[in-house]
Amino acid sequence: MFSSINNINRLFKIFRTLAEYDALFFAENLRSFPTITYIAKLVSPKRSNQIMNLRKGQRLALALQNLGPTFIKLGQALSVRADIIGEEIAKDLSALQDSLPPFSTRVAKDMIESELGRKITDMFDDFEERPVAAASIAQVHFAKLKETGEEVAIKILRPNIEKKFRQDIELLEWMARKVQDNLPKLRRLKPVEMVETFAVTSRNEMDFLLEAAAASELKDNFKDDNEIKVPKIYWHYTTNKILVLEKFKGIRVNDIEALQAAGHNINEILRKSANIFMKQALRDGFFHADMHPGNVLVDEVGRIAVFDFGIMGRIDRKTRLFLAQMLLGFLNRDYEKVAELHFEMEIVPPTQDKKLFEQACRSIGEPIMDLPQNQISIGRLLGQLFKIANNFEMQLLPQLFLLQKTMAMAEGIGRTLNPNLNIWELSRGLIEDWGKENFSVKARTKDRI
Repeated sequence: MFSSINNINRLFKIFRTLAEYDALFFAENLRSFPTITYIAKLVSPKRSNQIMNLRKGQRLALALQNLGPTFIKLGQALSVRADIIGEEIAKDLSALQDSLPPFSTRVAKDMIESELGRKITDMFDDFEERPVAAASIAQVHFAKLKETGEEVAIKILRPNIEKKFRQDIELLEWMARKVQDNLPKLRRLKPVEMVETFAVTSRNEMDFLLEAAAASELKDNFKDDNEIKVPKIYWHYTTNKILVLEKFKGIRVNDIEALQAAGHNINEILRKSANIFMKQALRDGFFHADMHPGNVLVDEVGRIAVFDFGIMGRIDRKTRLFLAQMLLGFLNRDYEKVAELHFEMEIVPPTQDKKLFEQACRSIGEPIMDLPQNQISIGRLLGQLFKIANNFEMQLLPQLFLLQKTMAMAEGIGRTLNPNLNIWELSRGLIEDWGKENFSVKARTKDRI
């Protein structure tokens, strides 16, 4: 009983913040918790004209930013679910800035010393007091290793973030159960499962040993590739709460003027970026899922240097085969093949009309494929496919939501570098070669065995 009352009180505070930013539409659309929603609207402060002039998604992003770390992460997770919240709101949430004021450097140093069991001055020289970045989960300081003089970046978990996150997740799970129990129409969206997936992803992001392992795996996958650079992990300085890795020097991938001034070929950078992404997604089934420009540098020899491995995506082989065939089907305008793939994978149930689904795929593909080559967006195409999910009772693959978000980020970087080139056309040969190798009779026989 006490737990329920406590949850209701906390929920009311959240709804009041949403109402303050005129972002309660999200709860109202769910048609859940109507009494709390009504009271929150009554007692919320008067909204400024500046807030009222913003789009729905922008207002929701501001409210989530105000609610703190867990809700910032929740907004980023929702940004890949255009099928639930709509394309425009999803786009606004994808711009949600994961940044908070830094915590005390003294606290940061105390955490490092506590975790590693040694004095800062025994481990590091030139420890920079001012953090280079401060986000919802952690902040980063630069320093040099005392024993070798190597320049490193030290990532420190935000104090008490685990406790606050655990409390917020308990509330979200309670809300999801209420929605699932009381609103049969929304059970198809599996709200409890969505919250559980979000909780696992966020918990993993708060364990820096897992992040270090992800960086190490990505580095191994590209050990013979001189087009990408993944930082070295200093394992003997790394714990669940402290991550020490190689400091990168380079130019942000979207800083065109600086890249050109340094003598880099912009189109070559774009080609490398496209190929690196497709190798991660198709060849390895393990990809960096937070490829915004702040996490990608170009080093002095033109390698694509990536960091921040808290959010990674995995795609099993069966899904990769499906994805490659589907992308080629759309690019070749073979909508019959696209439809057949969805039925073969049982993404669309056999009770649905295959020809009608083929027609729906054509309605998605033609408007996009008719655009000039440089404007074709595979990220948008997948987003449109998710939108028709309701009409055909599609069982959407969770891996594809994260992939679609990452594709949209990659396309954004590509358009910034050269709006006249399309990154998917640049990597089309790689997709086709991978397809030929993996769709062959020999490969299919091996899969069956």
